[in-house]
Amino acid sequence: MTSDRMSAAEFRATQMANDADRPSKYRNRKTTVDGIRFDSKREAQYYSSLKQLERAGQVFEVELQKPYALTVNGQLVCTYRCDFAFYDAIQKRNRVVDIKGVATKDFNIKRKLMWAIYGIDVEVIR
Repeated sequence: MTSDRMSAAEFRATQMANDADRPSKYRNRKTTVDGIRFDSKREAQYYSSLKQLERAGQVFEVELQKPYALTVNGQLVCTYRCDFAFYDAIQKRNRVVDIKGVATKDFNIKRKLMWAIYGIDVEVIR
């Protein structure tokens, strides 16, 4: 008697194979630059331009996926991870940048919390 059942590992493997064939929700294409995997081509292009500006001495301390704890009244509400945080020597200020094709409700709330808690205006690049 043969069984038509599959193990949990076999099921996960077929799900992962199916997910690889399906386009992403927002049609972004994952891209790798300098061994770093970015969620979109636009994000990878922005990283490449930042690296050029860094070599030219126009930006410093470039950080990718920098986390910010969004805490209200001592309670951690959530964590926001920006795409890029860096110091802009031309504008003489720290900048926090997020690359977005679509600004979700969650992102809009986190962006407002960043302003309310830290006084940081998250720049959105579309």
